[in-house]
Amino acid sequence: MTMTQNHPVVAGPSPSRPAKDRRWLTLCVLALTQLVVVLDGTIVNIALPQAQAELALTDGQRQWVVTAYALAFGALLLLGGRIADYWGRKRTYLVGMIGFGIASAFGGIAQNGIELIIARGLQGAFAAMLAPAALALLTVTFPHGKDRNTAFAVFGVIAGAGAAVGMLLGGVLTEFADWRWCLLVNVIFVIVGFIGGVLLVRESKAGGENTYDIWGAVTVTLGLGALVYGFSLAETGWATLGTIGFLSLGVVLLALFVWLETRVAQPLLPLRVVLDRVRGGAFLIQAIVGTVMIGATLYLALHLQIVLGMSPLQAGLGSLPMTLAIMATAPVATRMLRVIGPRPLMITGPIIAAAGLLYLAALTADGNYFVQILPALLVLGVGMACIFVPVQNLALSGVEPHDAGAASATANASMQIGGSIGLSVFTALYVSASESSLSADPGAQLEALTAGYSVVFFAAAVVMVVAAVVALVFIRGSKEELAPTEGAAAVHLG
Repeated sequence: MTMTQNHPVVAGPSPSRPAKDRRWLTLCVLALTQLVVVLDGTIVNIALPQAQAELALTDGQRQWVVTAYALAFGALLLLGGRIADYWGRKRTYLVGMIGFGIASAFGGIAQNGIELIIARGLQGAFAAMLAPAALALLTVTFPHGKDRNTAFAVFGVIAGAGAAVGMLLGGVLTEFADWRWCLLVNVIFVIVGFIGGVLLVRESKAGGENTYDIWGAVTVTLGLGALVYGFSLAETGWATLGTIGFLSLGVVLLALFVWLETRVAQPLLPLRVVLDRVRGGAFLIQAIVGTVMIGATLYLALHLQIVLGMSPLQAGLGSLPMTLAIMATAPVATRMLRVIGPRPLMITGPIIAAAGLLYLAALTADGNYFVQILPALLVLGVGMACIFVPVQNLALSGVEPHDAGAASATANASMQIGGSIGLSVFTALYVSASESSLSADPGAQLEALTAGYSVVFFAAAVVMVVAAVVALVFIRGSKEELAPTEGAAAVHLG
């Protein structure tokens, strides 16, 4: 059951609310923001082989180019959400935009692997301010009703398609310009988003007296960081001192964080946000989906380029069918959502996605793209669309305005941390499988790589089945009960 928040929230007068057409322009700006934040999780995937060669990156550094972004993003999102709630969502959005642009420019001129990894971490840190502010602004702009369902469907589809769009855009930029433009292109997006934010977005923030939960921020950030780093060390062995030590430290710090949240007056993450059964289930499903969209797509990009010998552009185009399938299925899923409610979509979507991943797991080193990969991507896209359309709405349904930023941050953090952990676990599985295959036949290098990729896709299929089980258990209630409540409409507009 959702608890009532303790802070007074004053509803803004009717004339201050955006006009209907202005709301849809605001949605365009916020959706662009979501696209940039999500596609930056994968836009460098296609460019990594070229960047690795130019900057002499080790395989470990190559993984951390992806992990640094997702880890900083996920670990700092809760703090970013509270900053948005207390300091002002529009203000936080604009500052996040500027910082994200500067970090992207720094990454675009990086001269070595360390600089590139630092730049990616800074991108993630500013994205942690940007994303929850954008999602909270969307929540208060579309508080309830049919328009809210449509807005969240658009936002969710963009969030889901962003990973595949990032791979396509990365392929185009790497092929015709340079891998550095995979980072520099963000400056263009930032300029557009900043101008749109200044002109269209209305300020909103939580009412009442607000204080920051500093110790909560420290423990959750260090805890998530230790957990992800521990999983990344599993590549060298699950039983090593480093792996066990960091994983244990992460668990202890996160347990301490939960304890602290029950003791402070204004917690970084009010436990009422995650203890609601439906929202908690939605957060878990987002974490699982993140393992596929962030972790597994990296290995798809590597297979297309290294094993199948595709150019960056061809590899980007090769990932496009998943995006097209998501976009084609989303309108159908949106109509189904209104008729049957979110629960059936949340159960069947992961099962369909798992079927696509199982098909992909059967790939071979000498296989044909149109036979072994294309059908899998189409099925995967259909399944993902069925998840993306309802999941963001469920994750924020019934959230009090005072908690909108924290809930938005948790929704984003779930996917990013899931992706970080998933990438680390998938890398450990990939290394084990490929090394085992190579030791059996030292001359079959491409076959060894393919064996590793196959294990990754099979593991991704397993976790999607887990997502279906989570939906079956947690996403319960009628279509009307799972609809967003009108209580979320009250918000202070600055």
